[in-house]
Amino acid sequence: MKLNRNLGTLLLGIWLVLTGLISLIDLRFSGLGTIMSVLALVAGLLIVVGR
Repeated sequence: MKLNRNLGTLLLGIWLVLTGLISLIDLRFSGLGTIMSVLALVAGLLIVVGR
């Protein structure tokens, strides 16, 4: 269970860093929204399941 929570927290951290970088450098490409949404969903699920 602890692995799920740590992995969820790691993915959440990656999502936050990428969100900040996307805003700072105005990064845009096809599918970016989908990738970020899936990353956020997986991170959230792992954190909730880890509790």
